Amino acid sequence: MPLPGILCPTRQTASQRDSPKAWPTWPALSMQTGKAKRIKAMETIHVNSSCDEAFIHAVENESGENVSLCYQCGNCTAGCPYTDFYDIPVSQIMRLVQMGQRETVLSCRSIWLCATCESCTTRCPNNIDVATVMDVLRHMARRAGKNPEPQVKTFCDSFLASVKRHGRVFEAGLMASYMTKTGRILTDADLAPKVLPKGKLGFTPHNIVGKKEITEIFQRYNAEKNS
Repeated sequence: MPLPGILCPTRQTASQRDSPKAWPTWPALSMQTGKAKRIKAMETIHVNSSCDEAFIHAVENESGENVSLCYQCGNCTAGCPYTDFYDIPVSQIMRLVQMGQRETVLSCRSIWLCATCESCTTRCPNNIDVATVMDVLRHMARRAGKNPEPQVKTFCDSFLASVKRHGRVFEAGLMASYMTKTGRILTDADLAPKVLPKGKLGFTPHNIVGKKEITEIFQRYNAEKNS
């Protein structure tokens, strides 16, 4: 059933269909709780002039996924627990990748807020690993120097630095590093009384087997990055 106040093409009369003004233009007006609410204007993308095919191939090569298989069923967006916080839903990100919209995709907040829960991957009827595509886009954004969510990037950097130094994450050190860099001193402070008595948060880093091998992984990565 069409929303009140929006002209629905499937319900037009013959005279309306013959009129050049028959089709509604956006933004249109809808009625919600008796008040007019303006719908955000749809953005038109001119693919012929803005499509970056090199970007499409780069995403496919790094992710190992064929993004052209996505037919916009919307299952990924419907199952994503972070959709309400995204500036661009997952399904639209996939469509923008298909159209080679590099700047729009790499500048969005969504790829940084993705928790990699893999709900999108599980729900995809074409078996596209959407979560991996999102992860690849986040790495590409980092390399391009795009950082719309600086606190998320700071947490990731602090986490990796802790793993590089100790072989595994040192939780107390991670928290100290993150809080110092972001100024969020009281972040999750309310959890301390629940965590500390259970011994879940150590004040000294743990020694692990294979610390040297972990360090070598970072060294190989840095060598490839700088080559």
